Amino acid sequence: TDPGKPGAAACILLFPRFLLTAVMLWLLDFLCIRKKMLMMPTAEEAASASEGPPPDDPPVCVSDSNRMFTLESLKAVWHGQKLDFFKSAHVGSLAPNPEVIQLDGQKRSFQRLAAHFVDIADFLLVYIEEAHPSDGWVSSDAAYNIPKHQCLQDRLRAAQLMREGAPDCPLAVDTMDNASSAAYGAYFERLYVIQEEKVMYQGGRGPEGYKISELRSWLDQYKTRLQSPSTVVIQV
Repeated sequence: TDPGKPGAAACILLFPRFLLTAVMLWLLDFLCIRKKMLMMPTAEEAASASEGPPPDDPPVCVSDSNRMFTLESLKAVWHGQKLDFFKSAHVGSLAPNPEVIQLDGQKRSFQRLAAHFVDIADFLLVYIEEAHPSDGWVSSDAAYNIPKHQCLQDRLRAAQLMREGAPDCPLAVDTMDNASSAAYGAYFERLYVIQEEKVMYQGGRGPEGYKISELRSWLDQYKTRLQSPSTVVIQV
């Protein structure tokens, strides 16, 4: 089935989850609710956190200026849930192998994880379509002002921003038909472990399901029973 054109049966199955998410986004536009559910850290909490190592999974924080319930946000949620429903990657199944364009780059939390497990796993970042483009579901918390990719060169230029910092982890770029994002249900972001061409671990959909700590725990357990170093970790 083409994930871009879900059938009536798929729409019926997807609609309850979409409706629940839409209601949640609507509630989060009430700042009193947002402050309780997505609390920004206080100055004291930030200072205390800076004294130790940064957490693998910092809390999801959304500034007051961001509107959560908009037409663009609903389009993005529907798109992500649709990709998740039709993805071909599942734990225990053969890992999809879509074409990507190779680059180099890094995300800090992922960088720390990759450095810690470099002796047992190969790590790969895959840059996909923008979750919060400047001409779509805009977020004032976004680190960069990137519009929707209209061509591969747009996506490659945007991916270059990920090279800032420590370029120690291979970075690839999804093709303009979003083959990797569709195969892995990756929109907005997702973590996978692939071993011997099979999906061994599948993280939840980001941002709320994106758990570096969960992946760290999986790799810790794997390390104790390691017999073969043929593991590849992919973030899309």
